[in-house]
Amino acid sequence: METLLSICVGIGLSAACGFRVFVPLLVMNIAALSGHLHLAHGFEWIASYPALIALSVATCLEVAAYYIPWLGHFLDTIATPAAMIAGTLVTASMVGDMSPFLRWTLAAIAGGGAAGAVQATTVVGRGVSTLATAGLGNPLFATIELGGAVGTALLSLAAPILAVALIVVLIFFGGRKLLRLRRKAVAPIQPSLS
Repeated sequence: METLLSICVGIGLSAACGFRVFVPLLVMNIAALSGHLHLAHGFEWIASYPALIALSVATCLEVAAYYIPWLGHFLDTIATPAAMIAGTLVTASMVGDMSPFLRWTLAAIAGGGAAGAVQATTVVGRGVSTLATAGLGNPLFATIELGGAVGTALLSLAAPILAVALIVVLIFFGGRKLLRLRRKAVAPIQPSLS
């Protein structure tokens, strides 16, 4: 049961990496430093004070950058692979009682996959926001993404199974809705036959 909970915490934190890459890592760092989170062997560096400083600076820069529309768009192009790498790392750091091959396979598929799916959903959402509001709605969208990163990371620590269930629902329904909105926004205008 403990291994299942560790996997769920890892997947939940990985999904939060899809909203913002560094926020869940900072939450992990603080939780591990305070003794509320136990990391797998080899990942103790996440619970260090130098990591706290580095992750705090990186989080502040990432959050601020998304409030600048053109910079937020640029970050979206590099955030997808970064989110998948961070998601893989986060899940691997939570699962310690299995072979390295199984750990990294699970981390890449479940952790990297969850981060990539959430990131893809946010990229589509940001694109819809940009098309619909000419970029004026992007700061509001950035705030919603930040709330999603913080909320998902904290929920993953407090109720990991619930967090994973909500992530599945978010990816399924949110992704479907955003794809429909994107198709409508990009669909060519049909000329009238009158």
